Amino acid sequence: MYGRDPWGGPLEICPDSGTDDDRSRNLDIDRGALSRTLDETQQSWLLAGPGAQARKKKKYVDIGCLVVSRKLFIWTLGVLLAAAVFAGVVAGIAKAIPRRHRPPPPPDDYTVALHKALMFFNAQRSGKLPKHNNVPWRGNSCMKDGLSDPAVRRSLVGGYYDAGGAVKFNFPGAFSMTLLSWSVIEYSTKYDAVGELGHVRDIIKWGADYFLKTFNSTADSIDRIVAQVGSAATSPGSTQPNDHYCWMRPEDIDYPRPVVECHACSDLAAEMAAALAAASIVFKDNKAYSQKLVHGATTLFQFARDRRGRYSAGGSDAANLYNSTSYWDEFVWGSSWMYLATGNSSYLTLATNPKLAKHAGAFWGGPDYGVFSWDNKLTGAQVLLSRLRLFLSPGYPYEEMLRTFHNQTSIIMCSYLPIFKSFNRTKGGLIQLNHGKPHALQYVVNAAFLASVFSDYLEAADTPGWYCGPHFYSIEVLRSFARTQIEYILGKNPLKMSYVVGFGNHYPKHVHHRGASIPKNGVHYGCKGGWKWRDTKKPNPNMIVGAMVAGPDHHDGFKDVRKNYNYTEATLAGNAGLVAALVALSGEGNGVDKNAMFSAVPPMFPSPPPPPAPWKP
Repeated sequence: MYGRDPWGGPLEICPDSGTDDDRSRNLDIDRGALSRTLDETQQSWLLAGPGAQARKKKKYVDIGCLVVSRKLFIWTLGVLLAAAVFAGVVAGIAKAIPRRHRPPPPPDDYTVALHKALMFFNAQRSGKLPKHNNVPWRGNSCMKDGLSDPAVRRSLVGGYYDAGGAVKFNFPGAFSMTLLSWSVIEYSTKYDAVGELGHVRDIIKWGADYFLKTFNSTADSIDRIVAQVGSAATSPGSTQPNDHYCWMRPEDIDYPRPVVECHACSDLAAEMAAALAAASIVFKDNKAYSQKLVHGATTLFQFARDRRGRYSAGGSDAANLYNSTSYWDEFVWGSSWMYLATGNSSYLTLATNPKLAKHAGAFWGGPDYGVFSWDNKLTGAQVLLSRLRLFLSPGYPYEEMLRTFHNQTSIIMCSYLPIFKSFNRTKGGLIQLNHGKPHALQYVVNAAFLASVFSDYLEAADTPGWYCGPHFYSIEVLRSFARTQIEYILGKNPLKMSYVVGFGNHYPKHVHHRGASIPKNGVHYGCKGGWKWRDTKKPNPNMIVGAMVAGPDHHDGFKDVRKNYNYTEATLAGNAGLVAALVALSGEGNGVDKNAMFSAVPPMFPSPPPPPAPWKP
């Protein structure tokens, strides 16, 4: 057997016979190969021998894909190890040195005001207060509400006092809770970012729990609901102790507090249904409680439809202080919230019924068209249903009416802009949505909220703006309107006064509020005993933080006088609108939550429109 050796000659490999020495002696060397001339490399290998080659190998290191000098390899490895040790020492020293953390940027004015505005609701709580109420001059009050009325004989303890007195009006109170819930559904991320989500949820739950007491919330049908607790009778010459005649801390009230029930009050029942339905979406993470709220809302809305009438008819306290002009707008508003809370399409069918919208005033305009308030919910319903169209687009048979509401909402937003002069403005720039009448600010904050949330709807729908006739306006124009109105309230006005107590350095000191104006000094001031605190020109001894007062007149004037409630009284409804507007404007980015509102709405598969009538020649 022959092969080729490294030198190019044949190499005979003998069969395996004998020892290695025999094979070596008998090896037949190819003399032709040996006679060939060797090149320098081959000669060096032969002369050096195997020991020199081993010594040469020791000078190099084979690291797989590369052969490097052993000395270079050791130096490189040493440098890397030294660098690693040095980096570790530096890192250890850096960790040992105390760091100066850069403080977070200060919150914007809207966020600061939001913290304060929410505290107003803590000051308005009735009943047994929670430990974390954080209003030191308040305590448990009116612990016998409902139980002391022989016609009722059940507990109506809890809820909120409406304004500067101690009456609990369910109509504006329910609207306030609906508005707060709406703001939480849209901006829960913002509330959470500023640490107020738990607080505002507590506020809503306090109101919802009270409303559940005002009717038989476990029944499927009812024949009455509570409209108010307490009396604010204003009969001329009357000296009967009540929540209007007396000036007392709520904790000291010892006179009877009557309960007013109604048996035909569609407006009140539909608004309370809206409040519970909206709250059920806020508390969707608590399934049992959310279902309890939905059941109560369903019972109330059925009562509203079965027993038609206005809750304020008949010259009651409500007629003088919170008169309802119609219940049709509450039907559109309430059915919209009922659909969102239940997903039951019959409620959407009702909300988009053209006849219902016509009765509610959706088509005839008027001086108060576009003014959202505790009395007129139509504008809020139009914005809410526009949201449904923008994000879900349910199609036929709802599309035509939803498109109408969307167009009407666009017109309302146009009316807020100064260029169209639909509403007058003061010289300082405050829009006069209530046409120069007192308590202007509560209407302004509601409009600011609607403008902000609608602009966020458009942005979330990738729509840069909207049309006012032939002219296109960007969403920033709408936000600018909202900002300028809220900034006026916070101090950018001719008087340089903040109309939110505790915000800024110059704000009202004589708020029309019984609890805030009477010191908590252990003295029981009776019905007339508190009059001296009402009439004094000294500032209130207790600051009611976050209260937005009624506001200036149509000349930008303001009188910080306690007895003049047209300037200095704060209300639940006003502060609810303020909170909603502030959270909508606060922070950067983080617009509306598109999906939270529809958590109970099933997937929609629009029905095809009916086929056209057969063609006739």
